[in-house]
Amino acid sequence: DTGATGEMQAPTTWRSLSFWSLPDCQKALETMGAIVSSTKTRFRNRIRVRPFNPSSSNTNAPANQPDKASAAPSKTSVLVAPAPSDTGATGEKFNVYKRTMETGVSVFSQIVPTPEALHLLDSVKGEVITFLILGASGDLAKKKIYPVLWSLFRDHLIPTTSIFFGYARSQLGKEKLLEQLSPYLKVDEAHKALFEQFCDRIFYFAGSYDKEESFLALNDELDKAEKHAMDTYAQGKRHLVINRIFYLALPPSVYMPVTENLKRQCMQHRGATMGWRRVIIEKPFGKDLDSSNLLSRHLSSLFKEEELYRIDHYLGKEMVQNLMTLRFANRIFTPLWNRDNIASVQIVFKEPFGTRGRGGYFDEFGIIRDVMQNHLLQILCLVAMERPATLAADDIRLEKVKVLKCVQPLTPDDIVIGQYTASGSNPGYLDDPSVTNKESTTPTFATAVFYVANDRWDGVPFVLRCGKALEERKAEIRIQFRDVAGPLFGRTARNELVIRVQPNEAMYLKMIAKQPGMSDQLLQTDLDLTYSSRYDVKLPDAYERLLVDVIHGEQTNFVRSDELAEAWRIFTPILKQIEAGAVRPIPYPFGSRGPAESDSLIRSLGYKYTQYTWSKDRQAK
Repeated sequence: DTGATGEMQAPTTWRSLSFWSLPDCQKALETMGAIVSSTKTRFRNRIRVRPFNPSSSNTNAPANQPDKASAAPSKTSVLVAPAPSDTGATGEKFNVYKRTMETGVSVFSQIVPTPEALHLLDSVKGEVITFLILGASGDLAKKKIYPVLWSLFRDHLIPTTSIFFGYARSQLGKEKLLEQLSPYLKVDEAHKALFEQFCDRIFYFAGSYDKEESFLALNDELDKAEKHAMDTYAQGKRHLVINRIFYLALPPSVYMPVTENLKRQCMQHRGATMGWRRVIIEKPFGKDLDSSNLLSRHLSSLFKEEELYRIDHYLGKEMVQNLMTLRFANRIFTPLWNRDNIASVQIVFKEPFGTRGRGGYFDEFGIIRDVMQNHLLQILCLVAMERPATLAADDIRLEKVKVLKCVQPLTPDDIVIGQYTASGSNPGYLDDPSVTNKESTTPTFATAVFYVANDRWDGVPFVLRCGKALEERKAEIRIQFRDVAGPLFGRTARNELVIRVQPNEAMYLKMIAKQPGMSDQLLQTDLDLTYSSRYDVKLPDAYERLLVDVIHGEQTNFVRSDELAEAWRIFTPILKQIEAGAVRPIPYPFGSRGPAESDSLIRSLGYKYTQYTWSKDRQAK
């Protein structure tokens, strides 16, 4: 209990374990030290660590604690605090007290979750949450969803009453599933006991995606697992509310039969109070406007909009989440963020590898559907949107929709597409055995220019560029400002605000300064906020952040149906033209910057390239 002052209160009673031998005490202290170290590492971004200063006044010392100056304990005595009171679903409070045996001086650390972490769990205290992962045997579930659930469970960000239920067509069983998950679940020595608790909460059931009887049997198994959770993890508290999260880690082709069967058979729990139901849907949300509208109509006939979470993991990335704060919490940007000062905006996504055996999926969708129509367009909305009335999810998403309504559909003149070819030992796209159509014209690279036709952005090009098999891995936003007026310093490089999304999350502002020393020459430099240098924080995975949002019913970082419809309106015409052969991909070698025509298009829009390497990139090289 931190009390009104926010300071941790000292324990009220102490127990003396004087019967321990010196070796036992030394081993205990080594163990406690390891706990402190591992806990600091795990919770570094969610806890405060305050070392106790033995030289300070001991005003909070318990009345029955001996004064260290007059009654130092013997070398074979250890004083420990009583165990903290049960905190339930809010997670453990770690209180580690280490007393040195040689001098009798108290040196201990107190580690407690921050109020923010406790608040997250308080909102679901006394509830059972069932995570039903449909498609549990697939790569997305094994490589991303289960590891993220383990991280959240390990870091006490989901209730201990949670269970994790896998469903797929594969006849696996729990043991086989755990065997397949083991390469992706990272467990250190300090967390083995907690990991066993996590595994105890994993269940698996095999069945069809389109048969009603399979989902009826699934619901029976869910009931049994939830009853087990109430009896085992919640000490039989029958008044607990049962909540369910349905995660569709599935091919889009089965979304409709699966959601229909879920609605009919898996919405009720026998013998317990039902809470909320939330459905997480992975992209792609259709292939074009018609298929997206069909899926949206189907889902809206089954679920309310507030029950649907169309997940785009880029909205969970730290620097994307920081865009609204950067824009609307800093007065310096308010007068600059418009067509009078900004010359162009680039949003870039690069991967240095090819399809990696995913050619069957990729050839059906391509880079535009896979990256540009969702990830990059969402970032464009956050850069261009007006200030929302509040931070409520619907207010923010309303402003994003307004941006999209101001964007015209793409035409062939607005886009350059490409497809990578073999270079050295790197195979080309059509060399991938999983790409069965050896005459495929599916683009693996695209550069497209958009204009937001409103008062703020009229005439400013927004360039979205993405590709596979390029020269580096990078995702960033480049906001280039207009030239300085007047001839005072001659022609200087433009100012440019760069927001690095990945890797090496950072924001830096390229600017002009005088060269230090006697010289009066100008040089280009930067004001640099690199997160790894400034903050001692382990940034959460994007999926971690978004799953926590789902648990707490926060929809800000999820795509609404009208937003989705507007996005497909912009892209559907050009996608149909590409599929009809009206726009053909330009070959580019594996490991290059992409087609030269892309750079030419960007230059024609007035973007000015400069020979400048950000300091962190120089260090990396």
